[in-house]
Amino acid sequence: MANSAQARKRARQAEKHRTHNASMRSALRTACKKVLKISAAGNREQAETAYREAVPVVDKMARKGLIHKNTAARRKSRLNAQIKALAR
Repeated sequence: MANSAQARKRARQAEKHRTHNASMRSALRTACKKVLKISAAGNREQAETAYREAVPVVDKMARKGLIHKNTAARRKSRLNAQIKALAR
């Protein structure tokens, strides 16, 4: 356990950051899963709408450092590929 005042404060901050990051990560996963669920159902228009809502969420998480920028690009690319596959 933390012994100094500084270490106790850092422990408090780390816990606060951990819970905040967990909720942000959950929102990211939810946005991505929404697109996948709709595209699996075969509704392209709704999938495109969900994708447009998910892209800013993914970008924000990359900007905040929760995920790497290449990870964000990969997620967006794969989601978009799912939607494009519906056109065939």
